[in-house]
Amino acid sequence: MDPVNKYKDKTSRPVHPAIQSVMDHKHGCIIVLYGIFYMAAFCYLEKNIQHDYHIIHTFIDDHIPFCEFFIVPYMLWFPFLAATLVYFIFFNKDKQEYYSYIKNLCMGMTVFLAVSYLYPNGHQLRPETFARSNLCVDLVRWLYSTDTSTNILPSIHVFNSLAAYMAVSRCRSLAGHIWVKRGTFVLVLTIILSTMFLKQHSVVDVVLGAAMAGLGYLFFYQYPARKYTRQVAAKFSYK
Repeated sequence: MDPVNKYKDKTSRPVHPAIQSVMDHKHGCIIVLYGIFYMAAFCYLEKNIQHDYHIIHTFIDDHIPFCEFFIVPYMLWFPFLAATLVYFIFFNKDKQEYYSYIKNLCMGMTVFLAVSYLYPNGHQLRPETFARSNLCVDLVRWLYSTDTSTNILPSIHVFNSLAAYMAVSRCRSLAGHIWVKRGTFVLVLTIILSTMFLKQHSVVDVVLGAAMAGLGYLFFYQYPARKYTRQVAAKFSYK
């Protein structure tokens, strides 16, 4: 067989669908690799920072009652984030929107890790006893046993929820799906409230988590949009 034709035959073979799918969505590896790094760093923090930490507390925390039913939206945070990541990796064709979302997430979680290392923190808000006994209380007990009351500032539950909402609300392919955006807003609001009503976070953590999300919006959404508008305006004025 002619060497040239032999080479062409090999290169013209179709790629296996599974391999092709991985190649088409290789941009998703960024968040996977960062997630491995983040979980390793977070597990180290949870294991090593359990004493000699700064207490986070405000008088407002004392007026927020414990309500075990908020465990539902609190736990929904995990599938909610997973669903948004799956959508932006596999179904949304605008990769720039994916990168804006991922950069925002990575920024916030990296700041959280840095703050936790440099300023070990925690709270003492969790109730020692519960007024009722039900499934939600059992889930809260399980949550308390698996998640320490340290490394809480700023709240990643709050920040990541708001980052996901920003990505969904700014997504062009979801522009006509108003109920998706409204449902996401309601879910994010209840998740934020759940962090306080479950005594998982102080109001301080929530406010700082929201403030960090606001900065992320400016850096990864507002500023790039304004920059693009100026570039388009300059292009047309030049013509």
